[in-house]
Amino acid sequence: MNKAEQLVQDRIAQARGAQAEWAKFPWHERKRRIYKLVEYLAEHGEGLAATISRDNGKTMVDALATEVVPAALAVRYYCKQGMRFMKPQPVKGGSILLANKRSVLFYEPFGVVGIISPWNYPFAIPFSEVVMALLAGNGVILKVASNTLEVGRALAAAFESIDLPQGLFHYIEIPGKEAGPAMINGGVDKLFFTGSTAVGRELMALAAPHLVPLVLELGGADAAIVRSDADLDRAAAGLVWAGLSNAGQSCGGVQRILVHQTIYDEFLGRLSQRVQSLRVGPAFTEGEVQWACDMGCMTSLQQKQEVARQVRACLERGAKIYARSPRGDMDSEDLDFPALLLTEVGPDMPIMREEIFGPVMAVVPVADDEEAVAIANNCIYGLTGSVWTRDRRRALELARRIRAGAVMINDHLMSHGLAETPWGGFGASGLGRTHGELGFREMLQPQVVVQDLLPGVKKNLWWHPYSRNVFEGLLSILLLTGQRGFRNKIKALGRLVPFFFRNWDRS
Repeated sequence: MNKAEQLVQDRIAQARGAQAEWAKFPWHERKRRIYKLVEYLAEHGEGLAATISRDNGKTMVDALATEVVPAALAVRYYCKQGMRFMKPQPVKGGSILLANKRSVLFYEPFGVVGIISPWNYPFAIPFSEVVMALLAGNGVILKVASNTLEVGRALAAAFESIDLPQGLFHYIEIPGKEAGPAMINGGVDKLFFTGSTAVGRELMALAAPHLVPLVLELGGADAAIVRSDADLDRAAAGLVWAGLSNAGQSCGGVQRILVHQTIYDEFLGRLSQRVQSLRVGPAFTEGEVQWACDMGCMTSLQQKQEVARQVRACLERGAKIYARSPRGDMDSEDLDFPALLLTEVGPDMPIMREEIFGPVMAVVPVADDEEAVAIANNCIYGLTGSVWTRDRRRALELARRIRAGAVMINDHLMSHGLAETPWGGFGASGLGRTHGELGFREMLQPQVVVQDLLPGVKKNLWWHPYSRNVFEGLLSILLLTGQRGFRNKIKALGRLVPFFFRNWDRS
């Protein structure tokens, strides 16, 4: 066992001891303590935004709008709705023949939950997951990305400020490659991971021998369909934000824009104007905030080089750069990257097949809705999608046909900021959900309790000893269940009623 595994195992043991007591706390007490985070975020909001911006590279506005504000809204939402999510639920009976059985569904915490979070939204993603886990009665082990450690420490400070039981929440700093094995081998009861599809597959293989359940929020190469009746100005503004905010480092950001050919040239013109006017650069210069900045820099040189490689592969196969922001150089050693619009792309280019985690979007003409849906779904990923149109009925029809976990109409990406909406994808975009009722329930294990309302009856029909009479009784139930027509049901009931008036436990 290496040092990382020993550290994590020790922290899990501490959390498990604290969790046993925390789970006994009444809901209102857990809620009271967690709700203090709202006040904490309000008091420290500007400082948190600055920490996120410096660590990740996004603008101060992006940091506040997409990370800190959603975090505060999430606390309010889960504190308000969490008790309902955990409330025991009566289960409606499935057959009058078993009306003496009454079932109730209860929800129990998993125990100790492990969370491995990414660098692209280093505050908002783990924050809401920790909040849900704690409210649900779990202990938490949190590992953040190694290149956003200052944000991780800010997260830890927030949760350390709210008087949690000693040892319930642990923030750890270990190498990323060691985190998954350490948590799984260390004994977490469930693991939440947000990151690449490749790493997600590795974690599934590691978790399988231990039967550790996983929630995986992985990659995306998301599509937007722009119909001929769309509000083109709104669509252009919304897609530039969804594809290029956070320097395009959003797993649910738009990457493939599919535009009806009748408006393709006009829309491409409006889109390119917005890209060409985008102010790109570092969010901070010599310690000073650069407020006149629309898109910050990439988070790491490694990520910048990978995006540059993918773009060059597209260009080598015939794609064209139709528009770009005035600032940014793909080949420089700084972290600035130009915002790019690609046209003349083919179906086998990286922009159409892979996740490009950077400020690059492809614009593709399509003949009609059918072609647009076919292209949107011709991808292993299915995290988000969007439809832009004034026709609400048609928008909903198309949205339902897009194979993605979250589809927006006349908007894109922002549903991640809605605490009430589940977040997660189809296919290679992951397993399970975070956010909303579904995300909260991922922190809980369902347990059903079945009671018999007729305790005076000595045995169930199907108990021992078996006999011909038992068989005939069961066969009568089957006939009553499966027969069609009033006469046939009366005939089956005629066989069944006499049987029930016998004392079958003596037969």
